[in-house]
Amino acid sequence: MAERSIQVCIVDDDDLIRETLAMIIGGTPGFEVVSKYTSGDEFLDQGGCTDEAVILMDIDMPGTRGTDCVARYKSEHPDAQVLMLTVHEDIEAVFESLRAGAIGYMVKHTPPARLLQAIEEVHLGGAPMSPEIARKVIGSFHPNTQNPLSEREVEVLRMLCDGENYKTIAEALFISANTVKAHIKSIYTKLHVNSRAQAVQTALKNRLV
Repeated sequence: MAERSIQVCIVDDDDLIRETLAMIIGGTPGFEVVSKYTSGDEFLDQGGCTDEAVILMDIDMPGTRGTDCVARYKSEHPDAQVLMLTVHEDIEAVFESLRAGAIGYMVKHTPPARLLQAIEEVHLGGAPMSPEIARKVIGSFHPNTQNPLSEREVEVLRMLCDGENYKTIAEALFISANTVKAHIKSIYTKLHVNSRAQAVQTALKNRLV
């Protein structure tokens, strides 16, 4: 039995961008565009989409702002998988989106191949973020006396935000893969999470790094 395609819902008021995304995503094996909306209001009024679908949500749209749309929809559909796709690269827009319930944050000039990868990551439980956004987020963090993470754990978490795997983290920090695993286990314990995606999202939401 063939594996089911990843369902995608697109919410964007720009006709060209929306239809281009639909063409790229829908034309790629393993992906299926199940619905398209021209605004957050239309998305909410028509019931959104299934919880299995990855929702690509713009921020600036006529009527209800994308982040407000996410917050309202997530209040009734807590399992909804929302990936913000926007031109905004400012830190406040990122944190506003995460607080609203978005899982990931990508900018619109992201190459198609990376966007498809990000959609798949969300589908699999990940929390993708454009590298330039992740760097800005990390750069905006300030020391926090209540931060439970050590300096080395902060370094590891920073690289997790950039999408690095255990091997590349170990090589960059000149430590063994087992040491990386130990640091990540400690991060999970201190942040009370059970996965990489939850660790990244918790750190970003609470500015712990």
